[in-house]
Amino acid sequence: MEICNLKSRRALLQGMACVALGALAFAALPAAALSGQAASNAARPVGTIKSISGNNIVLTTDNSGDVTVVVQEAAKLVRVEPGQKDLKEAVPIALKELLPGDRVLVRGQLGEDGKTVLATAVIAMKKASIAEKQAHEREEWRQGTAGLVSSVDPAANSIHITQPGIGEKKTVTIHLTKDTVVRRYAPDSIKFDDAKPATLEQIKSGDQLRARGTRSADGSELTAAEIVCGTFRNIAGTISSIDTSANTITLQELATKKSVTVRIIADSQVRKLPLPMAQRIAARLRGPAGDSQAPSGSGGASPNTTQGQRSAGTQASGAGQPVSGESGRSAGGGGDFQQAFNRMPAATLSDFQKGDAVMIVATEGGPNGAPSVITLLGGVEPILQASPNSSASSILSPWSLGDASDGEAGNP
Repeated sequence: MEICNLKSRRALLQGMACVALGALAFAALPAAALSGQAASNAARPVGTIKSISGNNIVLTTDNSGDVTVVVQEAAKLVRVEPGQKDLKEAVPIALKELLPGDRVLVRGQLGEDGKTVLATAVIAMKKASIAEKQAHEREEWRQGTAGLVSSVDPAANSIHITQPGIGEKKTVTIHLTKDTVVRRYAPDSIKFDDAKPATLEQIKSGDQLRARGTRSADGSELTAAEIVCGTFRNIAGTISSIDTSANTITLQELATKKSVTVRIIADSQVRKLPLPMAQRIAARLRGPAGDSQAPSGSGGASPNTTQGQRSAGTQASGAGQPVSGESGRSAGGGGDFQQAFNRMPAATLSDFQKGDAVMIVATEGGPNGAPSVITLLGGVEPILQASPNSSASSILSPWSLGDASDGEAGNP
């Protein structure tokens, strides 16, 4: 449901480590360490150590396969920590301290065979340190915030987001600093590692956004270390046809009455709500008046089961308390629904038929292609009946960005 999987996120973090290594090499590597290199055959491979034998390192590079690095006797070897911005605190190391899995940037000369680098300098990051940083950032994403952009204030360097869901709406102000990293999803990709560097000016009202950073005590503000955002479509409608050979669904959108074709891809998350859960969500969308009118035993709730409605997401899935970083939001809201959704068995196109109602979060779609489904949720007839203006489809929006730490594709 979120927009980046763990594999993609790991690749991005490793890429960030490479950028940091490269910046360090340019900014602070002692000139003596680079002396003797000819510009015509200078080499600077970046990658992960595959194996080490003596003074030879087999390096799996990020761009050109494996290369053999021959560490010269006078080569300088240092270790830095992920996120370190210069070499002032770099620690000199011995070749024997390098291990498979470590990330390194090598400076040296390319051998005549084009596959060997004679290294005069090696800057390394420990595999364990990178894993620790990944775990830390996953926790920061989990404790961050997500929602739909309601406004952007360039003068104040801030963004206002709303967190729509079942019931209350909450507004959060995101503050940017000079160090805030901003990324934007590609128009037809749900992979986090396809997200490109962006600026505040590129963020617009209606975008989905997720941020990690330092939250205020009441959760109404967050000073962002990193932001990822993008424009995605919320579609609610009834299926008019299914093409299993092309993995596409055509539906009539409730809001526009137009025909829309979307495609299911390998990373799409497809689920069907159990009827009791859909009915409880519908009761909450109708509000107190709808609750009091719902007949007992119909899947709606009688007046004396208000507390049960508030914990609908928990009852349906066995989920516990709201996830960290979502405190103050009632059970059955974004956090618990995310957990419930993830625990539902995956559905396939064969589980749907013409006339079924669905709610979808999809990419914008490329100029020559149908939008790609990020999240498709079936079994939503009671929800759309409770919200006939189809605004119910927007309740998926913050959840599609969800917790940027675990699970499937679509997660940041």
